[in-house]
Amino acid sequence: MITTNNQHRVYSIAFADDGRQVLSGGVEGVLRRWRVDDGREVADPIRAKGGKFYAIAVSPDRKWLVSGLKFPDDINGEARAGVWDAQNHEKVLDIRGHTDSVLSAHISFDSTKFATGRSDKLAFIWNMTTGERLVGPLQHDGWVVVVRFSPTGDRIATATAENPDAKSIRIYNSDNGQQLLAIPFQTKAIISSSLTWSTGGRQLFAVSYGEAKCFDSSSGSLRSKWSIPGKGYPASIALARNEKFIIISSHNSLSFWDASTHQQIGTVIKHASPVWSIALSSNDDCIATGEENGKITFRNIRDILPGSYFTVTVPLMHISDAILRFWMQGDLTRVEELLTEEIELPFRQNPLHHASALAHRALVRTRRKQWDLAIGDAKKSIEARRSIIGYIAYALTLVGNGDHELAMCVFDLVFAEGLAAENNLLLLIKAIILFECGKHHNAISRLDVLIDIVDDRSPYITVQAQMLLLLGDILLREGDNKRALELLRRAQEVIPFQMGPHLTVVSLIFGWDFNNLDLAIQERLRECIKPFEGHGDAAVELKNPNEAILRYSTALSLNPSNPAGLLVKRSKAWAMLGQWEDALKDADEAIKLDPLIPWGYKRRHAALHSLQRYDEAVAAFTRMLSLIDESPDPDARQLSKKYISPSRSKATIENVVRGVFKISPLVLIDVKSGRLCDAPERMHTFQSEPQFKELVSSMTQELDNQCIQRVVGKYFLYVTFSHVWQGKEPSFQDVNLAKTVWELDSSPLNEKLRKFCEVVRTEGYRWAWSDTCCIDKTISTVLNQSLTMMYKWYEASATTFVLLADVESPSALGKLTKSRWMTRAWTAQELLAGKVIRFYDRNWKLYLGDTRSNHKESPEIIQELADAIGVARETIITFNPDDLSVRAKLRLASTRNATVEEDVAYSLIGIFKSDIMPRYGEGDAALGHLLEEIVARSGEVTVLDWTGNSSPYNSCLPATLAVYSQTPCASSPIEDDEMDARAAVLRTSLSEEEATLFHAQVTRLPPARFANRRLHLPCVIFAVKRLSVQDFGHGHEYRYRARVSGIGDVEFQTTEKLSPTEPRKLILVHPWIRNLCDPLDGFSWGSTADDDESDSDPEAEVGSAPTSPLHALPVATMDDYTRGLRLVVRLQQPFHMLLLQQQPHGEFKRIAAEHEIVVPGTERRINFARDVRTEVVEIL
Repeated sequence: MITTNNQHRVYSIAFADDGRQVLSGGVEGVLRRWRVDDGREVADPIRAKGGKFYAIAVSPDRKWLVSGLKFPDDINGEARAGVWDAQNHEKVLDIRGHTDSVLSAHISFDSTKFATGRSDKLAFIWNMTTGERLVGPLQHDGWVVVVRFSPTGDRIATATAENPDAKSIRIYNSDNGQQLLAIPFQTKAIISSSLTWSTGGRQLFAVSYGEAKCFDSSSGSLRSKWSIPGKGYPASIALARNEKFIIISSHNSLSFWDASTHQQIGTVIKHASPVWSIALSSNDDCIATGEENGKITFRNIRDILPGSYFTVTVPLMHISDAILRFWMQGDLTRVEELLTEEIELPFRQNPLHHASALAHRALVRTRRKQWDLAIGDAKKSIEARRSIIGYIAYALTLVGNGDHELAMCVFDLVFAEGLAAENNLLLLIKAIILFECGKHHNAISRLDVLIDIVDDRSPYITVQAQMLLLLGDILLREGDNKRALELLRRAQEVIPFQMGPHLTVVSLIFGWDFNNLDLAIQERLRECIKPFEGHGDAAVELKNPNEAILRYSTALSLNPSNPAGLLVKRSKAWAMLGQWEDALKDADEAIKLDPLIPWGYKRRHAALHSLQRYDEAVAAFTRMLSLIDESPDPDARQLSKKYISPSRSKATIENVVRGVFKISPLVLIDVKSGRLCDAPERMHTFQSEPQFKELVSSMTQELDNQCIQRVVGKYFLYVTFSHVWQGKEPSFQDVNLAKTVWELDSSPLNEKLRKFCEVVRTEGYRWAWSDTCCIDKTISTVLNQSLTMMYKWYEASATTFVLLADVESPSALGKLTKSRWMTRAWTAQELLAGKVIRFYDRNWKLYLGDTRSNHKESPEIIQELADAIGVARETIITFNPDDLSVRAKLRLASTRNATVEEDVAYSLIGIFKSDIMPRYGEGDAALGHLLEEIVARSGEVTVLDWTGNSSPYNSCLPATLAVYSQTPCASSPIEDDEMDARAAVLRTSLSEEEATLFHAQVTRLPPARFANRRLHLPCVIFAVKRLSVQDFGHGHEYRYRARVSGIGDVEFQTTEKLSPTEPRKLILVHPWIRNLCDPLDGFSWGSTADDDESDSDPEAEVGSAPTSPLHALPVATMDDYTRGLRLVVRLQQPFHMLLLQQQPHGEFKRIAAEHEIVVPGTERRINFARDVRTEVVEIL
């Protein structure tokens, strides 16, 4: 026993340098290194700069040292965990992810990662060389005082102190952090080594509160428990590598236990103070203890326990304990030294021992591949004394030299020297030699025979498993993965290994290590995973999902440490086959195994999307994106740029929906529920529909705007209703009160609305609009917006259903034009605006039985309509407000009537693209506003071309639209030749100055406009010189004759009583300025956006002479004199005029005539300066 005096509490100790040195750390904040042989301190200590060393771990490859520290609360910024070079004590990494004390640390058996446990109830796993966090945080419910990797490294066990719910031991998957088990067990010490794994990882041993327990690590079940001496706090446990004994410290007691029977062995050792930490050397020879009083004690366990816990009886071989110990440890150099010392003893002292030593050294040198020296020792051994081990050594040296045939001949000689009891062992060794000679299958077959005949089959099965492992390894290197897998799976079936004499002999002679055989097999099986995964990947690339699934399934059957990735890949292969349930199952399993892998959620999304479980799919995709964003790897976080978040997809879709709403009615009927829905309600309804969810779920990497437009457009298609109001139709308030159209009271008009909705639903549409109930007419802003937008709503509808309530069933051709529907003001725009329209008779049967989806495509129906309204078929089919001239639109409206006076004007807002604001109650002013806007927007004066009664709004406007049903008088056009001839004649009588001046005066006139209901009308004015009453007409009409300057006598008829004594208050005006000017004259204010197309319409300027095209006279060659002459020629043509009477303040008022005032044109010899003037007159 050797004791050092550290003078400070020792919290953690660990063996280093293959058991020859010990590291210690504790309260003083210094990590020291001690030599076991003499207890002297070696190397420079590591100082913690104010902290305390709570945990120390040394890597199995002896390269790394991990420390865990506790710092006072007032020290911030120091790393709580660090990685050091185990040889020179230079710090390699600072692990700064810890904010609390690191109470425990452990390194995996492959030395690639380490774990830490903290006082903030968290545990982590880190990469040994980079410090990258691999797993964690693993949340616990107490201080994590122990972390221990399993021998295979695929699991990690943790223990917590004073755990409230008594779940103190937990086992996790060390690759993904998935919790596998929670085992009830309590420990009290915050610094301890109270947990250890068995060598094979099948059991967990734990100690606390005066009791030790053994658990099954796969199920967590308690296998055994026993009481231990001591007060129970602190407590630590260590298991010998050979699994023969257990050492437990409890408070100040150190006790030893048989690992199989759990019976106490040896004596209990009492220390002067509590033992905080224990460590067992790798060769099970030395136990080191760290105490509260600062002492560190090294004890030779061979001095404490019986030799049976160390000595192994080795058949065929007679060697000392020391040689056996070093041989079993693999220290062949030291073994050779000790054997050489024995060989150098005098031969006569013990010839048998001398021969054995030579044979043993030959075996050692064979393992060291010193073939010539080995064969020399083997021959000398046989010469000194023939023995079994001598012939075995000789045979192995021959195998090493490549002489396999002679080797087998030599080996057969051992049977002459051996005993019958040893024959099976010799046959086992022979099979191994055959295997070493490359006769793998022969050797394995021999063992099959031996296994069938021996009583104790365990060593033979174990050796065969080793052969299968080695052969599988060879096949793996050769790329024969399939055969390798078959052999390794067979090897995996080996019974639980337990070291015995036969296996000890094999281990010494051949160097085969059976201690971790099952782990080695498992490792090789894992090496098969990668090739099979690669084959699966290749199959996916070749579009062969069945083969891919087979390969991935094989890889998964090999118990990979990280199966989640394989499950993700197999899920994709299932998806390629369209087997979405299987794809989802694999994705879910991947997520269960590794909740932090984003690609499991990606595959789950794909499967759920195809299964039309869109809500779950979107949730999975959202989780995938959050995991990518939370990744500590910057490259991984960059991947999020490849994807589009569901929130962004939703926002894009909703923007498209809002765009659709801009051209849709404010309220629609949901024919599915019968409810009235405004825009927010329709948005909410759409968001709950599969179409919306499918769009969101599908837009993961690219926003397909065309697809969004298509789906949204189709979903929100609506049908408009066109009909004649028949009384108290169901209103907005009526439907809301009833909740749905289906729940309205029974009445003919309610049934009409319901029937419309039924037909809409039958035709496959979701939304419907009726002017009866879809407008809240109690809100003026809603009503006004609806009236101004109604044309566009009909235009944007999927179709318009027209109910001809007065057409009997079955219907006949001609009944449509006789229907009252054809006389209503509003139905004109409903007919023209809709691109698709269907007519139904009173019983909701299709008109004429025509089953076309669009009756505008029916030759019979469209011709009937064209004849009835006097509009070309093509115009009706593809109507655009620009397709008809102002005059043609007014003529069309003149045949319609409305119950409400204002509707005559409001029904034309869309057709005229008007911006007037509806104001019910304004009466005939509504029509005045409309006609005023037509003039004001464009200077268009054809609206003034009427006869009848004037409007109170303005005397130049008619009282009703009915006046436009008349066809105004029109003059014949002047042909080019005639124009040229007449202009030439006129040139002799009209001076250039007069013609040019008059032309300038006319063309410089501004466009007509309205201001405060007053019309500012540009015109050519002819004064009335004399007025006489000719006679009285019918009723209150008067016939007058007027002498007009520049024209002569003009007769007209009006109901106005005019004074013959005041003729100079009267003027006759020519307002059709556009008709006087040449088309190439550069005169443009008469044309409008509403009337641009009227050039091609023969009715564009009804009542005035069309202009000559002047094909022979380009504008560039026409002089101003010629332009003036041509204008006068047109003025000499017959034209109609307006009669105006000057008012007291200088304004004028139009005198409405019952017939057009038509004059033959100006006189041939006219004095333009005296008889004609041009100006803008203001008309009331």
